[in-house]
Amino acid sequence: MSFLDLLIGKPLATSDESGERVGPAAGIPIFGLDALSSAAYGPEAALTLLIALGALGVAYIVPISTAIIILLTIVYFSYRQTIDAYPGGGGSYTVARENIGEGAGLLAAAALMIDYVLTAAVGISAGVGALVSAVPSLLPHTLALCLGILVLITLVNLRGVRETGGVFMIPTYLFVGTLLITILIGLFRALAAHGHPMPVVAPPAIPAATAMVGAWLVLKAFASGCTALTGVEAVSNGVRAFREPTSENAKKTLTVIIGLLIILLAGIAWLVKAYQIAATDPGAAGYQSVLSMLVAAVAGKGVFYFVTIGSILLVLALSANTAFADLPRLCRIIALDGYLPRSMSNRGRRLVYTEGIYVLAVLTGGLLILFGGVTDRLIPLYAVGAFLAFTLSQLGMVFHWKRVRGPHSGRYMFINGLGAFVTGITVLVVLVAKFLEGAWITVLLIPALLLLMYAVHRHYRYVSERVADSTPLDLRHFRPALVVVPIERWSVIAKKAITFALSISPEVIGLHVNCEWTEQLKKEWQEYVEKPVQEVGLAAPRLVILDSPYRYVSSPIVDYVLGLAKDDPTREIAVLIPELVEKHWYYYFLHNQRAAVMKTLLYVKGNQRIAVVNVPWYIE
Repeated sequence: MSFLDLLIGKPLATSDESGERVGPAAGIPIFGLDALSSAAYGPEAALTLLIALGALGVAYIVPISTAIIILLTIVYFSYRQTIDAYPGGGGSYTVARENIGEGAGLLAAAALMIDYVLTAAVGISAGVGALVSAVPSLLPHTLALCLGILVLITLVNLRGVRETGGVFMIPTYLFVGTLLITILIGLFRALAAHGHPMPVVAPPAIPAATAMVGAWLVLKAFASGCTALTGVEAVSNGVRAFREPTSENAKKTLTVIIGLLIILLAGIAWLVKAYQIAATDPGAAGYQSVLSMLVAAVAGKGVFYFVTIGSILLVLALSANTAFADLPRLCRIIALDGYLPRSMSNRGRRLVYTEGIYVLAVLTGGLLILFGGVTDRLIPLYAVGAFLAFTLSQLGMVFHWKRVRGPHSGRYMFINGLGAFVTGITVLVVLVAKFLEGAWITVLLIPALLLLMYAVHRHYRYVSERVADSTPLDLRHFRPALVVVPIERWSVIAKKAITFALSISPEVIGLHVNCEWTEQLKKEWQEYVEKPVQEVGLAAPRLVILDSPYRYVSSPIVDYVLGLAKDDPTREIAVLIPELVEKHWYYYFLHNQRAAVMKTLLYVKGNQRIAVVNVPWYIE
């Protein structure tokens, strides 16, 4: 077994695709991690902005969470309709492009791609934040931990969909189970104490208020808390990853994910108020996550606390998997339409879109490095892309039902129209509230990505127009190509190249740059080339010696070939480049790379009439 097989698994045949599809049980950790894990950082993001209100800020988390849950419910019903209408995968890009137009589809795609990169970065940084809360001594190593987890998630995703679901299933259900137990214990103790429970481990004292309640502050807290809705679209994007019946399995998965998320958000918000838990300053000494303080207050810092914090760490970090599951699929669809490099539509050895995974890993790593792996610094960039995609998707569904016209189309139009209206308002709120804190970066990135996609499409269209041809071969003035073979000295490599050259053309030129082997090569050329060729009745190849005052090798040969092409504009020229192929890659460091340089120069300086042919000689 090779190292690559051990690292990411043996290659899968195309016929194995059906075996890679998953059911709801595995679909929840694959497509629901982002949504479920946002229960760990969504409420905290809102509470962080309410620190200035002191104890009053803690009280506001309940109405803010209620508004977020209502919005989540509307989006849920909207995406159920999307799954029914697009059983082949109804992501925002597909829905908006087919129903509103190309520009709307690309706008949704750009917003989603940025959101997925942020999803991966925020998930990993939030997971490490949970670990740092439990083990404060790890705070200086935050970035290193983030990058290590990123590498691990990338490798897991390269192994394929089914293995990804299997790896993530245990931590996902452990996370959900421990949080549900925490909520149940907390509710029981709070109700038994008439709404004023005594914490087992008291949370830090709530700091005094330094600001007054204002609509703007509450809106900003709501905007930060709306990060809890990111990832909701993942299921509708990945419908084709589910086993038959795909739509039913996708809707079941979406229902379970949203149901669990609502319970977690509602429970956390109520218990935070009951136990009087306020957020602490992220990145500062003594920082503790809200969930760390909540679990300690409800159950103490025993075994259950560390199991819960461990599951939170795992799920937050692994929530990046939602982006790794969806971004490559989205890039594939866009690439097939010609707006991204077409190679992004190719499946890798494990039936996953490998290039998309690599791109996401690199961009996420860059973002983590840029922001030091701190969640709160990334949150302001978050949610704008997600809600813009929500809005365009729901608006596209309104046009879809208007065009389809079925018995329930009116009701469906209302549901999707309401979803478009509510998420559209939320986009404006999030954008305005977070603009100066970093959302402006997203606002600039979306049009930049749009321009990039249009540029890619324009290039593909240009190339398609230039290479298109509907005429037959023109052989009226046909004659064999003039073959040129660069030779340093006589060897089995040169021998193979000359033999091959004679097999494709009667006119062959050997090109040699004057050096210490020149005189010997002249004698060998007469003995080993001219004499055998003449014996079989063929025209003897010419040996041309080029002078190079500055000891260049590749440039004189390239210039000579260009001169041949200029002297006879009707002649095809084939340059055969002999090349030694080593058995192991590390031996290449022991040889010069003139063959590669020569090929590059010929590609850059050449024209349509100059062909470059590799003639490899393998060292067995």
